[in-house]
Amino acid sequence: MEHSPAAHPGNSPQELVEHMDERGNVLGVVSRSHMRAESLWHRSVFIAVMSHDGDLLVHQRSEKKDLWPGWWDVAIGGVLAPGEDAEAGAMRELREELGLTGVCVEPVVTGAYMDKEVKVLGSIFLCISEGPFVYADGEIQQAHWIKPIELNNWLGAKNFLPDSVALVLPFLHI
Repeated sequence: MEHSPAAHPGNSPQELVEHMDERGNVLGVVSRSHMRAESLWHRSVFIAVMSHDGDLLVHQRSEKKDLWPGWWDVAIGGVLAPGEDAEAGAMRELREELGLTGVCVEPVVTGAYMDKEVKVLGSIFLCISEGPFVYADGEIQQAHWIKPIELNNWLGAKNFLPDSVALVLPFLHI
């Protein structure tokens, strides 16, 4: 499955996010641009989308993303709004990025990831769905189903988001 990009408004730099400490306590609300500039702890959701046959949906991010533009990802997801419940955020992200509604998400685990560019407290979910997918918000340039046996080749050949790889892949058992 391939996809051509749609028009994408980009992430609003003024979008508000919760600034957290590493234990998940809210320290305040800041703009997304401030969170990115200062590499502040924040909450995000990561949703691994798999087919009934165990294939994983991977996608290439828009070149307009504020972090790792054009990189590949093993999970749908994004930053949670202030006070937003993680499961509600996961459902919102599936609707926005894939056009999926009426699907179930299974909570898998929560975890933290930190590197020089990002500090994130992640809630990881699993969604079993073959679509159909609609990439209306333009955050995805292209997407492909990959078989578990192909995953290491993909990871070695392309730039993948390190937070998704670290937080999601260990729990998929593929």
